[in-house]
Amino acid sequence: MRRFDAKKFILLLTLLWPTFAHAILTIEITRGVDVGTPIAIVPFGWEGPVQLPQNISDVIEADLARSGRFAVLPRRDFVSLPHEDKDVVFKDWRILKAEALVIGSVRQVAPGKYQVQFRLYDVFKGSQITGFRYTIGSEMLRSVAHQISDIIYEKITGEPGAFNTRIAYVTKEEPPGVKPIYKLQVADSDGVNPQTVVRSPEPLLSPAWSPEGNRLAYVSFEDKRSKIYIQNLIDGRRDLVAEYTGINGAPAWSPDGGSLAMALSRDGNAEIYTMHLGSRSLRRMTYDQAIDTEPAWSPDGRDIVFTSDRAGTPQIYRMSASGGPAERLTFDGDYNARAAYAADGKSISLVSRNQGGFRIAVLRLDNRTMQVLTETVLDESPSFAPNGRMIIYATEVRGRGVLASVSADGRVRQLFKLEEGDVREPAWSPYNRELQYKE
Repeated sequence: MRRFDAKKFILLLTLLWPTFAHAILTIEITRGVDVGTPIAIVPFGWEGPVQLPQNISDVIEADLARSGRFAVLPRRDFVSLPHEDKDVVFKDWRILKAEALVIGSVRQVAPGKYQVQFRLYDVFKGSQITGFRYTIGSEMLRSVAHQISDIIYEKITGEPGAFNTRIAYVTKEEPPGVKPIYKLQVADSDGVNPQTVVRSPEPLLSPAWSPEGNRLAYVSFEDKRSKIYIQNLIDGRRDLVAEYTGINGAPAWSPDGGSLAMALSRDGNAEIYTMHLGSRSLRRMTYDQAIDTEPAWSPDGRDIVFTSDRAGTPQIYRMSASGGPAERLTFDGDYNARAAYAADGKSISLVSRNQGGFRIAVLRLDNRTMQVLTETVLDESPSFAPNGRMIIYATEVRGRGVLASVSADGRVRQLFKLEEGDVREPAWSPYNRELQYKE
């Protein structure tokens, strides 16, 4: 097998970039589960002088449908449209075989300010499970809709939802006769509300969310050489973190947000380093003549996994975050790379060469069993949702780069597609801790 060369790998990523990216990501569910909890989501009532700027019930319905855990009942079958508790007739919903019912309303209380309330019911018990009221500005309507989806998801499944989160990704625009523009963008978890965080005439790679979700570390090839930056999403400030001689790549945050792990070749060979961000002090973690790259911290901060070809082919290794020898984790196949931890620390996602293609897989760390989740041939950059239920990644469909997601058990798959062009390098944010509006 050929030696794993980090410089050639970065160059290959750059050359493989597609030509144009534009507009909002749209989701297509390509595989769902056969059964899910039957749920009825009644269109929310509206009280206001003009049309509501965001249909909250539509957002909730789309969230729950794409989760693969719910069977959303068609509205055309509803025999009533209750908005208040007193209007709910449970026998109407039992006839439809609904197990859960969601009702709600939106009322304008001041210019640009709204009161949103919802209730979730257990239809068979004929009782309310939960309900909340929110008073928010118009710019927060979608966020509240996603938060309601998270509450419903958790109450029904017993697991936290991850709808009120964000994704980061990189696009490339190359209109005819114009120099390419690369964009680091952030959008809601469903691809809506894209915002450009950074734009550059040179490639951008490897976005990584800070644990509190308000900063992104990434790699930029400004000045024709790789550098690591941190972009503050609150105040727009950008800090240069690493511009050493050679490779500066693959930044990964420590769980406390105080350090970055990264791959540097400042000493002549690509090795894993950690940097304390307060002092900017560096610590070299690996000492091997092979290529060591793509570090990822465990959720408890005790370990770091990384990719190395020290055994002759790219494989995943694990070492203590305090230093010491590395343990090989992957043995299936001749290529396993780009590891990312699930939030519970019990498994990692990775890219594995399987049956001639590069596919997304999950490795359980307790028994070292690996499950291949995808069937496409050029999958890369997996990133777990903060609840560990879904993995977002980049792939190609009919020659175009798209984002996709797959459930951790492989049963649910979706595509995130641009109207034109391509997108790469996805990263799923942690929970949106700043957006909590419950009253």
